[in-house]
Amino acid sequence: MMNDELKNLGHMTPPAPSLEAQARALSLAMRAFDEAENNSATAQGTADHRRQSSIFNRLWSPVMNRKFLAGSALATLLVVPAAAFLTLELTRGGLPQQVEVAGKDMPKGAKTQDALPAKPKLDIAADKRLMPEALGEATSDTDARKAPGNLLTEADANRSREEAEAGRADANAKAAIPEAEIAMKRESGSVANEASGIAGKQGAAPLSAAESQSLIGGSVMQTMPAPSIVPGDIVLPQEENRDRFASGDTNPVKSVVTDPVSTFSADVDTASYSFVRKALMAGEMPNPDSVRVEEMINYFPYDWPGPESEAEPFKATVTVLPTPWNANTRLMHVGIKGYDVVAATAPRANLVFLIDVSGSMDEPDKLPLLKSAFRLLVDKLKPEDTVSIVTYAGNAGTVLEPTAIKDKAKILAAIDTLQPGGSTAGAQGLEAAYNLAERAFIKGGVNRIMLATDGDFNVGPSSDEELKATIEQKRKSGIFLSVLGFGRGNYNDALMQTLAQNGNGTASYIDTLAEAQKSLVEEAGSSLFPIAKDVKFQVEFNPREIAEYRLIGYETRALKREDFNNDRVDAGDIGSGHRVTAIYEITPKGSPAVLNDDLRYGAAPAAQQAEPAEKSGELAFLKIRYKKPDSDTSSLTTTPVTEENTVPSLQQAGQDVRFSIAVAAFGQKLRGTDAVSAYPYGSILDLAAGAKGDDPYGYRAEFLNLVRLAKSLGGE
Repeated sequence: MMNDELKNLGHMTPPAPSLEAQARALSLAMRAFDEAENNSATAQGTADHRRQSSIFNRLWSPVMNRKFLAGSALATLLVVPAAAFLTLELTRGGLPQQVEVAGKDMPKGAKTQDALPAKPKLDIAADKRLMPEALGEATSDTDARKAPGNLLTEADANRSREEAEAGRADANAKAAIPEAEIAMKRESGSVANEASGIAGKQGAAPLSAAESQSLIGGSVMQTMPAPSIVPGDIVLPQEENRDRFASGDTNPVKSVVTDPVSTFSADVDTASYSFVRKALMAGEMPNPDSVRVEEMINYFPYDWPGPESEAEPFKATVTVLPTPWNANTRLMHVGIKGYDVVAATAPRANLVFLIDVSGSMDEPDKLPLLKSAFRLLVDKLKPEDTVSIVTYAGNAGTVLEPTAIKDKAKILAAIDTLQPGGSTAGAQGLEAAYNLAERAFIKGGVNRIMLATDGDFNVGPSSDEELKATIEQKRKSGIFLSVLGFGRGNYNDALMQTLAQNGNGTASYIDTLAEAQKSLVEEAGSSLFPIAKDVKFQVEFNPREIAEYRLIGYETRALKREDFNNDRVDAGDIGSGHRVTAIYEITPKGSPAVLNDDLRYGAAPAAQQAEPAEKSGELAFLKIRYKKPDSDTSSLTTTPVTEENTVPSLQQAGQDVRFSIAVAAFGQKLRGTDAVSAYPYGSILDLAAGAKGDDPYGYRAEFLNLVRLAKSLGGE
């Protein structure tokens, strides 16, 4: 019977919408709601209630039987959205002029409740008897009650007039409620599905998908004009992007005559590459300020030759080769590999997880991902290592006192309890974390705070300079700070860089669980165990051979020339097995690519005039200054760069050299560097693909996909 009823309703052709039809639709919907509510409240649990015969009750009575166990209020919440939605849709498109109710002629022996109650045919005359005010007639209440054939009681007539007034108000307000309309549609659809399932559980024939859909928005609604989900003249507001990056100009081309020396700090961070990846995967080009070319290059593992023993913390390998984007310049490629500490001999670790649980972390790619990342790190640590957990949101609190990894279950349980909420009292959290680190301090071991946050420090002492001063002071006591960034839209990269650089730590950006695996598990030794601190590089170019140079990347790591020999000036650290790559674009003497004119009144420096003949073959001279982790006095290593370091063609360079150059070109192009403006993404893709080589973790294959995405987004 249900299917027949729905078919009869669904295949009627409605007349043009009229005031009478809209008023009647409102009356019917409200009466259906009243009947359902009264029946549910007075006939709960009875067989008659479970066998209500109307289409509306056929759908809703099983729901009410279940919901009223928790109280009639819940039933009202379920009925109101569906009734309101049905009313809205009917008034939008009008009703058929006549509705014949199936089941009017009942088979012998059938109960009244098994079919819809018999109703008179609905026509305009009936509409006039029901709602005289809706038609603008002057009929009085008494006349309405005395009219022949009127089916309404006095109470019904009063209610009808009230409903008509509500209908007019609803019609006037329809244009202002598109969002409510969408919500009603969603809620009505989900409730209909639930009702169908409940009906089956209680013994009633469950409604089929077609039957449920026809009542909510299927065959019945197909006879009416399709509602507009979002008005065309409404533009949904875009979420504000509050990511913050330190802005800086790209390194310029410098003349060797006036600026022969280049000095910069080591940088082993990788946060920029991860952020660029997240932006491209989201279908947008990254903020140019978020692109730090050296971090993109250093993201990848390279097989640079390493030192033979711990006495030599790292080794430099220099290659000079043609520039792929400029035939008139060359690249001086410097690859450095740190000594790889054997895991068995790694010192004990005292780690404090300083975790931001403020309200801004309540997103899937923030706190939930953070918790999974720290679980991975805990699994990597040794049984004798210790972990503490401090959280901050409004006020800092200690979640876990220093606990040995052998009690892993306790540590993991503490991580699982973390929940977001409150504002971000970052300064208080740092203070509490340093206190715990000092209490569990391991002399000769690794004492490090792992700060995990989206960088939104907005309560308490929050200026970068104040936080920087605190971290610098604590660093001198042997407690270092590393930073793990999470999320987009509120990411404070500028602050993350400040904290990590001044805390003798690294800055990573965790956008996926795979990145957490790379940063905290596969590269745990590099991240946790430093082999050298305050590592500085200085390159002096020979003006007899080189006219100009440009350092690719390291804009935020630039140092003054005199800082190189000043042991009080802080610089970056290198961890166990870390790889650092630096690339210069150099312009040979006499090349047509020279940008700076010779000085009219300048003369060759005295040092150049007195240069010994044996040094004339040198292109440059590389110096590296560093301190051992437990020392405050620096040591120096030097490497001359000569023609013996050159290769005649790009293809004769090693795979790792070529791939790193492709990454350098990609980073410069994303940053908008003029030097590579004419070098297309397609050429970068070809260069990287030809140097992909062994790729056990798929990092290089992923890079190729990012280049393709940028190529497409850039319209190339």
